[in-house]
Amino acid sequence: MSSAEPRRIVLFRHAKADWPQVSDHERPLADRGRMDAAVAGRKLADTGIPFDLALCSTATRTRETWKLAVQELPQRPKTVYEERLYEASPGELIAVVNETADDVRNVLLIGHNPSVQGLAEILAGAAEGDARERMSRRGFPAAAFAVLSFEGSWKSLEPGVATLLDYWAPSE
Repeated sequence: MSSAEPRRIVLFRHAKADWPQVSDHERPLADRGRMDAAVAGRKLADTGIPFDLALCSTATRTRETWKLAVQELPQRPKTVYEERLYEASPGELIAVVNETADDVRNVLLIGHNPSVQGLAEILAGAAEGDARERMSRRGFPAAAFAVLSFEGSWKSLEPGVATLLDYWAPSE
């Protein structure tokens, strides 16, 4: 793959979690979250992006979100459960993505707020249509995702280099 071909990264916040008496890392999805995760999976499939790699936080709610969403995709990408995505800053998320092999074209990152929203805002130096306005208006509720595109290697992913192509959030 030529490094001049656009790459896409989709930043996907886990679906709505429940608050049982467990550690934050072990919080499962709520009923609403299970429903929204499947809907988000269908919307991810609608993007037509053939994901090569999914990077998923090890938290229970992100793993459950991914398990439900991936069932809606036409093909399952390689999935890496990455501990560093839990409680990561946007800069730490960039560092993890910078390690992606150059033969990977499209990455889906399943993580947490505020870092997922922060990363979308930081990476998007430009936006198509009303995507930025919709993301700013809605914020980044549970099960939302942002689709970004950039040119260059994964090592070159840094603030401002991407274009926000699309944004989706479940209706409330």
